Amino acid sequence: MAPHWEGLNEFLSVAEHGSFTQAANKLDTTVVSVSRRVAALEAYLGVKLFHRTTRKVSLTDEGELYYQRCRPLMAALVDAEQTITQAQSLPAGQIRVTAPVNFGEQYIAPLLAPFMVTYPQVAVDLHLTNRRVDMTDTGTDVAIRIGHLPDSSLKAKRLGSRQLTICASPDYLALNGRPESPSALSHHSCLVGSNEHWHYQSGGKVRTLTVSGRLRCNSGVALLNAAKHGLGLAQLPHYYVQSALASGELEEVLTDYRVEDEGIWALYPSGRQLQPKVSAWLAFLAEHLPAQQLRTGI
Repeated sequence: MAPHWEGLNEFLSVAEHGSFTQAANKLDTTVVSVSRRVAALEAYLGVKLFHRTTRKVSLTDEGELYYQRCRPLMAALVDAEQTITQAQSLPAGQIRVTAPVNFGEQYIAPLLAPFMVTYPQVAVDLHLTNRRVDMTDTGTDVAIRIGHLPDSSLKAKRLGSRQLTICASPDYLALNGRPESPSALSHHSCLVGSNEHWHYQSGGKVRTLTVSGRLRCNSGVALLNAAKHGLGLAQLPHYYVQSALASGELEEVLTDYRVEDEGIWALYPSGRQLQPKVSAWLAFLAEHLPAQQLRTGI
């Protein structure tokens, strides 16, 4: 017949404590409830499990036999439950991550190997795109976003910051002059990315202006290459241009109008408890993408 579990926990507790009252305290219930469940177990088995007196509760011979057989079973059940609980608390399964292409290649992709070595039960699906994907539709667990965040139901963890830089090659500047104000950009060839609105800071506020030029491309790498070849001015995140600035291939302009650093964020769904794999990935990002590293490229 199928095992009968009802009242077993109460029986074992009374047997171990020698008292219905202590068993009830241990199980955080009432003496009446413990007594009823033990009585129901005795009725099911058709035997008396305890000798009950006003002073003492002790096992009958049948009760002692039943206790000796059931105690290791209950211990095994507790162990099984703890094993399952611990397994659920360990990072495991696949995590889907999306990030901007160049930033993802430079900063996110290099972290995959050490993360997966640290958490061997986690698989990672990294999708690099400059398009803002719908996290729900794509089943994305974490999305790396840069800049201003629109209001949404998503939670955001700040990982660091980026700096937008307007720059050009020395040859371009020698031929066309250096713009002294944002309004002067209308007289220059600007290398336009996915957004034709460039940002600058003036009077304590972030402002935008529309730029135009001979080249429009949604690849930061292509715009960087064009700028180095003297085709115009480009406004790019620092991690694209820091090496070229350091080598002298590019020069920054309009430094007095530089926009304050923009946030680099990890977005994840709200309204539910984070899975261990997501918590582990967020903590790993926070540890390995400090703001200083992101800003300097060290």
